[in-house]
Amino acid sequence: MRQGKNRRLANVKTRRETGLDYVMFNLDLNTPFGRKQLKEIQPYYPGEEEELRQELDRVERMIHFVRQNQNLTDKIQEVFMEVKDSSLTISRSGSTTLSTVELYEVKSLLLQMRQLRKLTMEHEIGDYKGCHCVEEWKKTGVTEAAGKTAAQQEEGAPEVNTVPEEYFLEDTEDLLDELDPRGDRMNTFYIYDEFSPLLGEFRKKKKEYEQLIRKEQKDTRERLRRDRGVTLTPKFDIVVARSHPDFEKITRLEELEIVDQDYMSVTMQLKPTEKVYEYVTEVEKINSDIEAEEERIREELSKKISEKEKVILDNCEKMGALDLALARALYSVKHHLVKPEIIDEHVIEFEDGRNLQVEDIIRSKGKEYCPVSISLKDGVTLITGANMGGKTISLKLAGQVPILAQYGFFVPAKKAKIGLSNYMQILIGDSQSVERGLSSFGSEMEELKEILDHGQNRSLILIDEIASGTNPTEGTALTKSLVDYLMEKPYISLITTHFESVTEKEGVVNLQVRGLADCDFRLLNREIQRANRRERINIISKYMDYRLCRVDNGTQVPKEALSIAAMLGLDKAIIEGAKKYIR
Repeated sequence: MRQGKNRRLANVKTRRETGLDYVMFNLDLNTPFGRKQLKEIQPYYPGEEEELRQELDRVERMIHFVRQNQNLTDKIQEVFMEVKDSSLTISRSGSTTLSTVELYEVKSLLLQMRQLRKLTMEHEIGDYKGCHCVEEWKKTGVTEAAGKTAAQQEEGAPEVNTVPEEYFLEDTEDLLDELDPRGDRMNTFYIYDEFSPLLGEFRKKKKEYEQLIRKEQKDTRERLRRDRGVTLTPKFDIVVARSHPDFEKITRLEELEIVDQDYMSVTMQLKPTEKVYEYVTEVEKINSDIEAEEERIREELSKKISEKEKVILDNCEKMGALDLALARALYSVKHHLVKPEIIDEHVIEFEDGRNLQVEDIIRSKGKEYCPVSISLKDGVTLITGANMGGKTISLKLAGQVPILAQYGFFVPAKKAKIGLSNYMQILIGDSQSVERGLSSFGSEMEELKEILDHGQNRSLILIDEIASGTNPTEGTALTKSLVDYLMEKPYISLITTHFESVTEKEGVVNLQVRGLADCDFRLLNREIQRANRRERINIISKYMDYRLCRVDNGTQVPKEALSIAAMLGLDKAIIEGAKKYIR
């Protein structure tokens, strides 16, 4: 059993703030088994580097497969869309007799497994009639992993014509034969006569008696029409208005009985004759025999399903694994993710990293994301720089890349090198602190204590603007002391801060947001002056350089807050007054 079964790499907040939950939520999963496996997914820990490399290799092979076999991938997913979770029904089959509806669920599942075997092992559509899309597939003439062109294949990538064998399902055709004695492989279920010769005889007798009942009723109806001049409907009833001249006569006929009436009319129905009573009694006896035989058949089929329980549930696991593997691969292709290099040393390095959640938002607005490169190792690294410079986004990105890698995902970067962590936590502003009756500072200190109490060897600690909720003197002192504490720990610690004197500490690495350092302020001011109030922030963001660069200790932190405030129209007197205080 892997270590991850009994450990927690990151808490709920860290999973959310780093974007792991966002990625998982946006995976295109189509089966209940795939969704269940995603919920149960466990990270890899130090010492499991080789297992993680193998997992990432599997993801890579699946990426090659979906890129080279788009039609086949679509067809597999369309079958997945039909799958329902019948695992509880299958587990119950050994202790109870399944209902007709439950037997139908199992048959449907077996038909879907049959189709998946054909798609994954034989690369053909097969004759699965339960899926509404089969006819469309047949019209296209696609019977294998075709639809693959040289243009669709990656240059230099290995040719992958089929899904890996680990996802091949076990053959359940023999059980399907038991549930489908006619062999028509239709996605329907009924206790057919073919299940039992005796059942066929009972149903034949029942049909004969029903025909005799019908004949007797027709004969009686004809006599009434001929002898009494009363015409019944095909359902052997008649509605007689109370104003009808023969109302009394009709309502007194011994062949009829009243079944309904109101103040305007009376509804009468053919009364059963002695022969009809006799035939109905026989039908009731036969119905009892039919029910008993159907019960026996359902019990027998339930036992046969129970005998195959392990095979079916193992197939369900493989379906879930394939569903999850395809979803991860398709997400990787869509978002241009890369396979991280997993190394033994505790480092986090990536080039041109992108925060996936922020990138999706920015691209939805038709804008381009500015990628960020980061290199971290044990020790303390500070991110300083411009207001509006994306320090918090970079902090989250520094958590997103390694946490995705440790959960077996490709990562949003040009390339990445990851050493596994035992513990990952992020400390960032908590909107829930007000609801809990705490100040932002109180909530922050509470979380910080919990993080430090649980820290361990090879931890990744991410802290955003620590002590910003208290006065600057105490905030600076607290931040400096925290840096001293973390520098003695075997952690990778990344902290964003506005307290510039903290960067003067020996041994601290300082990454600075480039911000507006290379900006052409004449162009920026020209655009700002022409823009309305809403557009100004977007214009400043357009000129902002979010990349990080390493600077020497003691380098002055850029003071761009006043420039931005001025560009946004804050009164000049306030700006000039602030400059005097800075001097």
